[in-house]
Amino acid sequence: MAWRQLLMASCLSAAVLLTMLQEGTGASVGTQQVAGQEAQEVENRQKLRADELQREYYEEQRNEFENFVEEQNDEQEERSREAIEQWRQWHYDGLYPSYLQNRHRI
Repeated sequence: MAWRQLLMASCLSAAVLLTMLQEGTGASVGTQQVAGQEAQEVENRQKLRADELQREYYEEQRNEFENFVEEQNDEQEERSREAIEQWRQWHYDGLYPSYLQNRHRI
């Protein structure tokens, strides 16, 4: 009879011990899940920030290139205007009216 009580006591203590261990494991798993979610959120924020910085960088590069192209076009137009003006001065001797008024009629 004593061995039955001993067996029941050991089974009961084993059941209590397993229950406590299971609750502890569940709590630690829950904590790990929360920590994993927080880590994922931090990683997502870092990725979003990196994307934003990259977008700003490329926008700045595009703006600088557009300004450069605009300056190049302005300089080319100025050179062309100066060349045309020099050509007109060289070919105009002052005796004839301007080119459009000096057309020969057929």
